[in-house]
Amino acid sequence: MGFDLKEFENKLWKTADDLRAKSSLKYNEFSSPILGLIFLKFADYKFLKAKEELLKKNQKSSRRTAFDEKTKFQALGVLYVPEEASYDYLLSLPENNSLGKALNKAMMLMEQENKELQGALPKNYLRIPNDLLVATLRTFNEIEFKDHNTDIFGKVYEFFLGKFASSEGQRGGEFYTPSSLVKLLIEIMKPFKGHIYDPACGSGGMFIQTAEFIRRAGNNPNDKIVVYGQEKTEETVNWCKMNLAVHGLEGTVKACDSFIYDNYEYEIINNNGEKETKKGSIGQFDFVLANPPFNVDGVDKERLK
Repeated sequence: MGFDLKEFENKLWKTADDLRAKSSLKYNEFSSPILGLIFLKFADYKFLKAKEELLKKNQKSSRRTAFDEKTKFQALGVLYVPEEASYDYLLSLPENNSLGKALNKAMMLMEQENKELQGALPKNYLRIPNDLLVATLRTFNEIEFKDHNTDIFGKVYEFFLGKFASSEGQRGGEFYTPSSLVKLLIEIMKPFKGHIYDPACGSGGMFIQTAEFIRRAGNNPNDKIVVYGQEKTEETVNWCKMNLAVHGLEGTVKACDSFIYDNYEYEIINNNGEKETKKGSIGQFDFVLANPPFNVDGVDKERLK
C-alpha cells in the first residue's frame, strides 16, 4: 500500500490540535511551537542525510564529532544541527527531564549555529505540559520518508500554515494566501530568474511557488533567483524564514510595513570607487509578486508610499 500524504497530514494535525486543546495555548499561540517542531525535524533529517554523505565520501569515523566543521554542511546547503537539538537526543531524555526546557535550548542552539535563523525560532515550549510535548515529538518523528522526496517536509509545513490560517479566520489571510491563487500569479508572471520581491510576503508562499516553477523547468532555484520580502508582523517573518529553510531556499526577509516604509538596501560603487549602501526597492527587481493585504482595516492612508 502506498504512502498517503493526506492521511498522514491529518494525523499530524490531530496531534497538534490535541496539544492545543490540552494546554494553555490559544490558537494564535500554538502555531509557532508546532511549526518549530516540524522545522526542527526537517533540519535534523537533512543533517543526518548530509552526514551520511560525508561519511561515505571521506571514509572517516561515524562519530558525530567527526563533522563539527559547519562549513562542510553549509557547502551542501544544509543547516548545522548540534547534538542537543537532534530529535534522537530530545526523545532519549529521561521522563523526569523538562522537554520544554530542552526544546527551548535546542532552538537557541540552532540559531547560534545558523546565523540566518537568528531570532526566528520559537522558544515558548515551557508553556506546554511535558507529556503532551513527548507525544507530539514522537508523532512528528514519524516524518521520515526514505522512499520519498524531501519535498514532503515542505508540503507538510504548507499544510499546517493553511490549517492555521483557516482556524484564525480573517487574520489568517494576512499570512497565508491560498496556493491556487499563488500558483495562478506565478503562471502569469513566469519569474524564471533574477531578483524577486514580495512587499507583503506573509509566510513566503510566493517564494515557494516561484521555486517550484523553476524546479519544474529543471533548474535549481538558488542558482536562478534571489528573493527579498517585507512583512509587517515579526512572528510571520519568522514563519517565512522557517518556510524558506524547510524548502531549501535562501533569501532576505525583513519586518516592515511596506505600506509606509521601504527597507530594501543595496550597494553601489560611488564616483570615488567606494561601496555605498542605498535604500529603496523601485527599479531594483526583475519581478514583484504580491497579494496585498486587502483584508486589513485601518491603514493610515496619509502615510502611504
